Amino acid sequence: MGILEDIKQSKDFKSPYEKLVVNILYTNGWVLDQQNKLFKTHGITSPQYNVLRILRGQYPEPCTVNTIIERMLDRMSNASRIVDRLETKELVARTVCKSDRRAKDVIITEKGLALLETVDNELKNWMESLSAVGEKEIEQASSTLDALRKAIQ
Repeated sequence: MGILEDIKQSKDFKSPYEKLVVNILYTNGWVLDQQNKLFKTHGITSPQYNVLRILRGQYPEPCTVNTIIERMLDRMSNASRIVDRLETKELVARTVCKSDRRAKDVIITEKGLALLETVDNELKNWMESLSAVGEKEIEQASSTLDALRKAIQ
């Protein structure tokens, strides 16, 4: 099925660029929906998963909320609120930053690391189902997306 059928549009797009942008937006929503279903079974959201991955990348070193914000995939997310929720779930811990007493360091907990391992295994299985699309096509799609972002900088 193509994008026209997926969005139930009968007339063609004005240009291949418009078609691509609509397809990217639609596919982004589809991927997020698929992942959110998986995350929901573990009591987390997509932005929370993103923050946990950032913290795991820093582990065992702590990270400030500002560093988390810089690295988040969705910079519109409220990182402080996300960290609050993760702390309530005991997936992260906060301490006073040694270099700036006004800031708080955030570190992933063992419970957070264990949750990520479980979720990552399930995501790996989900991604393996995408192997119906060949690696060459996947690499080309990724290169095309990189080129699009570079063209508009």
